[in-house]
Amino acid sequence: MSNPAEEARLAMRRGEWTGPTKHTVPGYVKCNLVILPLADAYDFLLYCQRNPKPCPLIEVTDPGDPEPRRCAPGADLRTDLPRYAVYRRGVREQDVTDIRHLWRSDSVAFLIGSGMTFDDALERAGVPKVKTWVLRTALATVPAGKFSGPLAVTMRCMTVAQAIIACQLTARFPLSHGAPIHIGDPAGIGADLEHPVFGEPVKEIPHGSVPVFWACGVTPQLVALQSKPELMITHAPGHAFITDLKADQTCIP
Repeated sequence: MSNPAEEARLAMRRGEWTGPTKHTVPGYVKCNLVILPLADAYDFLLYCQRNPKPCPLIEVTDPGDPEPRRCAPGADLRTDLPRYAVYRRGVREQDVTDIRHLWRSDSVAFLIGSGMTFDDALERAGVPKVKTWVLRTALATVPAGKFSGPLAVTMRCMTVAQAIIACQLTARFPLSHGAPIHIGDPAGIGADLEHPVFGEPVKEIPHGSVPVFWACGVTPQLVALQSKPELMITHAPGHAFITDLKADQTCIP
């Protein structure tokens, strides 16, 4: 009998699910995706190793193999995400829902933990679902080979009490970005509220709320714009890959 994660992936494979994955299929680890030619894979692996907060690795596939055999056996990374972003030499092309025509015999896929994974745990702990923005910051990541660029973050606004809970809880999820990197004034990290990577422009922080910022797995997409690799395929922001891993089994007790 299929599990909810597998059912979701099959719906995506059939083209029946093309929308975001946030707040869907609770309890399962969700991942950001990066696919690169083998010639660029070592540099990017080193980039992830040097930047574990935005790029915590869940799995790396063998060249040419689209199946993430350890976290979602039977899945196909060419079809089992709702929407993909395609970057060629620093230019984002039109998003697609199937990348079989772009997959190469030397393609290597990187699955990077997503903060969507701990959304369900936050809600169970008393932190309700809130709007999430993906923002560019003025913070630089640590370069590796050809890869360099700014840090992307997710921002959630919550009460001070909720922020304390969120800091304590998400620290237990190091494979999903872990604890926040910043709390308070967005200017402290140069967060661009006017031009979000994902979400509407932020007019103002709601009264009585404090903005909380986590490192984000959309960071490689900003890196693609700056570093201009020959070809990088990623998830479209908000459209993550859903693994078979249980979120609560991957956190620190």
